[in-house]
Amino acid sequence: MSSVKSNLEALPWGLQIVLALGLLVLVVFPFIGTDFYAQMVARMMILGIFAMSLDLLLGVTGLVSLGHAAFFGLAGYVLAFVTPAGEPVSLWWTLPAAVVASGLAALVIGFFVVRTRGIYFIMVTMAFAQMVFFLFFDNKILGGSDGLYVNFKPDARLFDLENKVVFYYFTLGMLVAVYLFLRRLLWSPFGRVLAGIRVNEHRLRAMGYRTFGYKLTAFSLAGALAGLAGYLWGAQTGFINPELMGFQMSAHAIMMVILGGMGNFAGAILGAFAFEYLLLWFKDLPTIGAVHLGKHWQLWMGLFIVLVVTFAPRGLLGLAERLSRRRRQADE
Repeated sequence: MSSVKSNLEALPWGLQIVLALGLLVLVVFPFIGTDFYAQMVARMMILGIFAMSLDLLLGVTGLVSLGHAAFFGLAGYVLAFVTPAGEPVSLWWTLPAAVVASGLAALVIGFFVVRTRGIYFIMVTMAFAQMVFFLFFDNKILGGSDGLYVNFKPDARLFDLENKVVFYYFTLGMLVAVYLFLRRLLWSPFGRVLAGIRVNEHRLRAMGYRTFGYKLTAFSLAGALAGLAGYLWGAQTGFINPELMGFQMSAHAIMMVILGGMGNFAGAILGAFAFEYLLLWFKDLPTIGAVHLGKHWQLWMGLFIVLVVTFAPRGLLGLAERLSRRRRQADE
């Protein structure tokens, strides 16, 4: 899945217009949707940031990490630890602190992880993530299996994040900022080297590039961005537990990236929205006879992902691009 053909870095103008219309819908959604659905969409946007951070590794650099959720959950714990029980804490120092903490954790772990390749890289990332998971799960001082509560959203002073609409637009702003930053990074010289590592790392090393430093930087940056998503998740839900660091959360992020389309960060956002929508839809499936279909939502989600990988290896964006190209060819 890390070959050139499995990635869709550039999109045709037609799909770019559709994505721009999707952004417009997100902008006006709080005025046309209920509070419940606005909060659900805000959660999808947070997961979109999380998926984009993983896409920097998986789709751009070709590094398959099964431990990416460790950095997501760690930032949430930072917010929970620094928030007093009786008053909110300032957004302007806790957000950078949480992001830096996740980035530093990724830097330390990445120093050992990026020295490996292939299946060894996958297994070592999962091993480190499990270590972090059980560090919090088995330690009552760190909250244990019950997790920690965040009683107040961070205090931004200039705007009130306790207001659900304000928090929605703050999350949307973060989503757009991360997307623009990563798209600029993708087409920078640094991003081109990361793409070259995915295609043929040995050739880059022969050309004189020190790929270890590039991969370590990408790993650290991806961890920091995952921390941004984890911070927003903790602020929105008001609760953090070790499950956010677990293998299942990392696997969900991988499925989001694959579902939307690797290599194009808009695909990661689309994959996060599609994955969460399908998750809710499969869980709400009716009971037929003695079979509760919604209870087996993991089965239906797994089958759907298999179908996407089989018939649309470049994800939903790739499928839309292929259909658009065929329509243009038919018109010609």
